[in-house]
Amino acid sequence: MFKKKKKPEFVQSINLEINGKLMPQDRGYFYADPLIDALEKAGIGEVDGEGTLLEEDGSIKLCDIHMMLEEGQEALDKLLLILEALHLPKGSRLIDADGNEIAEIGVLEGLALWMNGTELPEEVYKECDINHVVKEINKLLDGCGELYSHWAGPSDTALYFYGTSFEEMKAKILPFVNEYPLCQKHRIEQVA
Repeated sequence: MFKKKKKPEFVQSINLEINGKLMPQDRGYFYADPLIDALEKAGIGEVDGEGTLLEEDGSIKLCDIHMMLEEGQEALDKLLLILEALHLPKGSRLIDADGNEIAEIGVLEGLALWMNGTELPEEVYKECDINHVVKEINKLLDGCGELYSHWAGPSDTALYFYGTSFEEMKAKILPFVNEYPLCQKHRIEQVA
């Protein structure tokens, strides 16, 4: 007779606070889905929930992924190796059930390109395409960054790019955003 393998007990509550401005589907694609697979493969835990924290204006502030892990430091050490491979934004952190920071993690820097959605001439909105903006910027970034997510508000749209260097990403896209009509009145800010 075969013995049934005993399922490990996942009792250690850990929250991954991602310093990334990611819509739920993007959080899933870049982080939650790969984390679910890696935890299952390692046999050390499982994802128990996800969330998004919003700013007062409704834009994304940060997001999180809650996990239950096996008890002990060994499971935490394995989790840190898994997270290192996911290339999180700088300023992300692991937090225990009591709200204490376990570790600050992350290597990516973030660039938000805010596009004005209400103050440009009407023909600019009719003749220009934000998909063209995304395509051109991804081409210009050429391996040093890429679009991770976006947010569309009542008067602005934000495109969130993450990569190795904010300054390098900014330098590569500035000539384009300074010339393309839809990018008039844009603003750029570092978000990680």
